[in-house]
Amino acid sequence: MQAFREVEKSGVSGILMLLVGLGGLIGGGVMLVASLATQAELQAHHAQGDATGVLASIGAIIASFFVLSGLFTVNPNEAVVLQLFGDYVGTTKTPGLRWVNPFYKKRKLSVRVWSFDSARLKVNDKDGNPIEIGTIVVLKVRDTAAAAFSVVDYTAFVRTQAEAALRIIASRHPYDGHEGEPSLRGSPDQMANELKRELQAHVDSSGVEIVDTKISYLAYAQEIAHAMLQRQQAAAIIAARQKIVDGAVGMVQMALDRLDRDKICQLDEERKAQMVANLLVVLCSERSAQPVINSGTIYS
Repeated sequence: MQAFREVEKSGVSGILMLLVGLGGLIGGGVMLVASLATQAELQAHHAQGDATGVLASIGAIIASFFVLSGLFTVNPNEAVVLQLFGDYVGTTKTPGLRWVNPFYKKRKLSVRVWSFDSARLKVNDKDGNPIEIGTIVVLKVRDTAAAAFSVVDYTAFVRTQAEAALRIIASRHPYDGHEGEPSLRGSPDQMANELKRELQAHVDSSGVEIVDTKISYLAYAQEIAHAMLQRQQAAAIIAARQKIVDGAVGMVQMALDRLDRDKICQLDEERKAQMVANLLVVLCSERSAQPVINSGTIYS
């Protein structure tokens, strides 16, 4: 496939050529009126006139219209791709009124930054779980020649490649990571950077630059969403319980160390075990503890 590369062609100032064209029209019109008046006067005296002036004035008017047809405007952040009989000639990006060869075919392309939101795709993540995912892509045209001639429609091309790149990234990573593993949900910045690099590699030939990408939507597919929600809730409960137990064990250890250090009382191993069990019940229970008063000795 032929590789197209942008060639800068600024053209001529349109103001100057506009003045030339208007001057030719006005001068040709004046010449035509004068020539016609001369012809009429000669015919009135039954003399033979010369049509050279009339033809010259008509030629000047036609040439002026030809010159004016080469004028075009370039808006800010806009490019005009120029072709001559099918061949790419260059690209004009200088804003304002410009003039080029009237035989050039002109095609305008926007070089503004723009974005689109991809459709939500249903794919399988690394663990094989069906998920729904979508992305926002921010891009701009970097090479107008490649965008105009390398693909039929660069906007449709980028949209299609964005879906393909998103499927690839989703299949490389799990929805939720394990033990620091990058995941779609837990590592949004890393996923966005990977998606940007993957998509840029897909669209390089079209002359488009990917400015930024973001995952805009991420969820489990409906058929497993309820089961995955239960799993997440169970994992959250386990994590909370583990934190409570860790805190309770630390408090029990602190209490035993304080009793030994301050010599408040001497406890044998059996009483220490009973105290530990009671403290763990109090600290880990979801309900308020109900105290029981022992009116006997410590051993009865």
